[in-house]
Amino acid sequence: MSITNDIKYKFSTLNIAEKIIAVNVVIFILNALLVFFLQLSSDSISRWFELPKSFFGFLMQPWSIVTYAFLHAGLMHLLLNMLMLYFSARIFLNLFSKTYFLNVYFLGAISGGALFLLSYNVFPVFSRVDSPLVGASAAVMAILIFICTYLPNQEVRVIFFNLKLWYIGAAFVLLDLVQIPISNSGGHIAHLGGSLLGFVYAKKLQEGTDIGAWFAKLLSSIKNMFNKEKKSPLKTVHKQKQTSASKSKASKNEHQKQIDAILDKISKSGYDSLSKEEKDFLFKAGKE
Repeated sequence: MSITNDIKYKFSTLNIAEKIIAVNVVIFILNALLVFFLQLSSDSISRWFELPKSFFGFLMQPWSIVTYAFLHAGLMHLLLNMLMLYFSARIFLNLFSKTYFLNVYFLGAISGGALFLLSYNVFPVFSRVDSPLVGASAAVMAILIFICTYLPNQEVRVIFFNLKLWYIGAAFVLLDLVQIPISNSGGHIAHLGGSLLGFVYAKKLQEGTDIGAWFAKLLSSIKNMFNKEKKSPLKTVHKQKQTSASKSKASKNEHQKQIDAILDKISKSGYDSLSKEEKDFLFKAGKE
């Protein structure tokens, strides 16, 4: 139980990008283990979550417009996507909240999947290719192109020299364009769909419009559906409310003092020095 609580606590301390990376890695490992131990074919499980190229196939599993972004074709595919996500997210989350991050990430995945479906069903040149879509690349490209558009002249260190972000973004988009007729056409088209979403999102945000506000509300509604806590109706008089508010404030101050004391202990002696009760308390506080 202690190990489980430790894992939960450490997961709760990750930022939103690191949590998504962790989820992708765990899914990749679990899928590999299931295939190995159950002696299944590599696509026997993933085919229910990958994005089919046909509209009919998509209608049979509409959830795949999102779930495909949590599957990867191989270790290198996973590694490259997660590394790019990690470094792009570091810049993104220094400027924007996790709400914006989730908006751009998931809308990028959806946009990439939508362009993939549209291209394979509208343009005959792609109809002979029978390959479903997997990978977080479209979502990752949305994050990357968002920051490259929002901060085009920001310089980042690349090996031995500095590059402006818009140079990096332009290079990735150009690579996807030239590789469409060469190999992995569907993947590169999906990348462009994610890139387009990131570009438009950043431009509109600079104008003062959040095109992902509706998606944030949708996620909030879904979260509330699973929230079992119910708010009690307000039936107290004004004086009682003030008393209740005072007690609540005092309770919060005491709660914060406990958290500060535990964090101070961690800074001096490390996380392993905490008792089980202290770890549990800190874990619960991190979820509030």
